[in-house]
Amino acid sequence: MAGLQRFRLDPTARETLGWWLVTRIGIFVLSVSAPLLFNRGTTYPNVWRAWLQWDVWHFQAIAQYGYDNGEPSGAPLAAFFPGLPVLMRVASWTGIGYVAGGILVSLIASAVAGVYLARLAQYEFPQLANLGPKAALIWFAAPVGVFLAAPYTEALFCAFAFPGWLAARQGRWARAAIFVALASTVRVSGIFLLFALVVEFVTSKKRDWLSLPWLLLPTVPVLGFMAYLKHIHGSWFAWQQAQEKGWAREFTWPWTSIVHTVQAASTGHFPGERSDWTWMFRAELVTLFIGLALLVWLLWRRSWGEAAWVAATVGAFVTSFWVYSLTRATLLWWPLWIGLAVLVERRPWLGRLYLAVAIPLAAIWAAAFFTGRWTG
Repeated sequence: MAGLQRFRLDPTARETLGWWLVTRIGIFVLSVSAPLLFNRGTTYPNVWRAWLQWDVWHFQAIAQYGYDNGEPSGAPLAAFFPGLPVLMRVASWTGIGYVAGGILVSLIASAVAGVYLARLAQYEFPQLANLGPKAALIWFAAPVGVFLAAPYTEALFCAFAFPGWLAARQGRWARAAIFVALASTVRVSGIFLLFALVVEFVTSKKRDWLSLPWLLLPTVPVLGFMAYLKHIHGSWFAWQQAQEKGWAREFTWPWTSIVHTVQAASTGHFPGERSDWTWMFRAELVTLFIGLALLVWLLWRRSWGEAAWVAATVGAFVTSFWVYSLTRATLLWWPLWIGLAVLVERRPWLGRLYLAVAIPLAAIWAAAFFTGRWTG
């Protein structure tokens, strides 16, 4: 009985998982219906084909072939960290395949991340009862929420980042460093998260200098991946070179990057460009504004660690040729979703307005993804 009591979910977790289940069902319904409705006349061999879009091809190729077998997906695979592909490969051992394995990983990871986002929100604002599930619902219903279900890195990264940040806020630095190290196996954002963790440590009243060496732990997977790429590609900077080759992520001054993004959002950039590219670049500009507003709010609150996290993320995106994929990165900004939950708690009508806008956008974003449109 004691063992069962230990694993019993608290009310916050139960309500959060309820919202997780409802939103996952909605996305899976869209994954079946959107391709059938909008891709009439094309072959539709199985339900998993709708999930095999964009970066999922690359993650599948890494899971299947590794990094040392050319570019089977048509892109330099060194641009992607190994955390998700490794788990996709492990999940495929059950016989469900790489794509379904990635969906399973994201399914579990989004549940874990949602629960810890709720707990983090409740920890930060204990005076606001039931804030945690509200934050999780707002996160699950985000316009780009399809990427919490698809075999992308967002859900898995958050499943490590959210409990890691909660541990840091509680002054449990070793635990925080372990989670950040795990996040650093998933995407390069782990480096920015480590930067934020260091800032949080230095500015926290709960810092423990004896725990400082633990903050070196997240560098181990990053350096290990760099060393591996050096071994097979001959360069310590193979990751950055792959990003530049495949996605034009060479260093660009922010003002130039914004000019490029504005041009792509207005007149387009590619010859014969489809409207989905233009609209996504417009979404990137809106997201950039939201990120800067969030940063100002965090600085006003003197939330130095979280401000460092958002600033590092925004900074990385506005120093590429143009700003793109920042829309997906909003899913990593736990201060955004907790802040929105606080607003909703104090102004309930804002919650209704948010859902009235976010749910249709989430459905459109998911339908676009499942039919092969560019969705950031």
